[in-house]
Amino acid sequence: MAESVYVLEMDGISKYFPGVKALDNVRLKLRKGDVLGLIGENGAGKSTLMKILLGMQPPDTGKMILKGRAFKPKSPADALKQWISMIHQEISLVHTMTVAENVWIGRENEFLGYGLLDKKKRTAATRELFDKYKINIDPDTEVAKLSIANMQLVEVARAISYNSDIIIMDEPTSALTNTEIDMLYRIIGDLRNAGKSIIFISHKLEELFAICSRVTVLRDGQYVATSDINDIDTEALIKQMVGREITDLFPKEDVELGDVVLEVRNLSRNGSFSDINFSVRKGEILGFCGLMGAQRTEIMQAIFGIDKIDSGTIILGGREIKNKTVKDAIGHKFAMVTEDRLRRGVIHKLPVRVNMSLAFLKKVCRFGFVKRKLEAAYCKEMVDKMQIKVSSMEQVISSLSGGNQQKVIIGKWLLTQPDVLILDEPTRGIDVGSKADIYRLIGEMAKMHKAVLVVSSELPEVMGISDRILVIREGRIVAEKQRHEFAQDTLMAHAFGL
Repeated sequence: MAESVYVLEMDGISKYFPGVKALDNVRLKLRKGDVLGLIGENGAGKSTLMKILLGMQPPDTGKMILKGRAFKPKSPADALKQWISMIHQEISLVHTMTVAENVWIGRENEFLGYGLLDKKKRTAATRELFDKYKINIDPDTEVAKLSIANMQLVEVARAISYNSDIIIMDEPTSALTNTEIDMLYRIIGDLRNAGKSIIFISHKLEELFAICSRVTVLRDGQYVATSDINDIDTEALIKQMVGREITDLFPKEDVELGDVVLEVRNLSRNGSFSDINFSVRKGEILGFCGLMGAQRTEIMQAIFGIDKIDSGTIILGGREIKNKTVKDAIGHKFAMVTEDRLRRGVIHKLPVRVNMSLAFLKKVCRFGFVKRKLEAAYCKEMVDKMQIKVSSMEQVISSLSGGNQQKVIIGKWLLTQPDVLILDEPTRGIDVGSKADIYRLIGEMAKMHKAVLVVSSELPEVMGISDRILVIREGRIVAEKQRHEFAQDTLMAHAFGL
């Protein structure tokens, strides 16, 4: 096919960091009106390749051609001037500003009148943009008051507002409900019909087949293949991504359940949830599902001491306990992997070693001092077990891929050797190979007779790994299903109140 059909070509792209070859002779080609899926395991090089495209990092070798001309962006602002924008995986909004302020941040001069900022004009422009794509969010709302799902939609709207010819979407559906995902698919269809080109990064393979025309696979920083989506199936894609077949994504093993470890009785928080009652036994994996906003996360945060409860009782091993703070919960051998790793999961400027050891410092401290060799040994053992891709334990965690950051967080809590492990969206933004590793680790925790609570928006996931599932709707438990009763349509009917 003639070279002129491509609006963007990246060829021979390599990038080196100390001790790491992040990209090795990678190529990517994008057509006008193309929705190109870009996939690979965490650490495969997808984010680094996009950073180079956006001008955040220069390539060490290779060239880029944009619309037939050499392309060497020096910054994201430079890329924007040449009509390339990006929806980032992690929310990058300013929480103390309004939705409208975030959408047009840096472009206030578009709304000047007589030298002053015309806020009404900016709000009107935001409403017009939202109405066009049927996004039901008030432009004057402070971002901090939005759900994560609505924050993600604001990110989408902001990227679209630049009217870019090329839009990079990095895990855009990770925080969205099925309804919002359908909305995003419709928006992508409208953009494609308008001649826009989209690079769609996702770990949800079903999304690629739903929305993409072609797919490019990277593995270990190298280009593997590009295929028309109609010429490849899921099994072949997984094999290209991980270099092996994954025949059993949910390796659920039967575990003999022991005594009740955790009981929650009549737990309530005004305005959030009420009368939450359940128990979990040794070796049991209890799943929680429901729609976004059902208050699943809020229930887990209250159990873990992040949020206060107004009434109710938590019983651990037959004894009533009070988790008034996270410190209390850790002392009672609870652990929690939170839904929002950006704000609550990691300290971005600190290395992997420190991030991983924060929850178990008592184990590596002597007379108030951290024994670095002991700390490093524990962390190295978990890095190896979790197969986390790092150049060293001193690598700053923010330089890792999102999936590897998530694995560091999970490893941190596993090192505390908890009796109760709470996992809130544990595989969000994780590739299929890493998901299998995490499911295996969850199974190992169950075999060690730990009580495991898993919150997930992905029904196949929660059905695949759980012994029981509780359905949450509007802050209440509305259904309980045993493993032999699992059915996706039934669970969804309960979630919607049908």
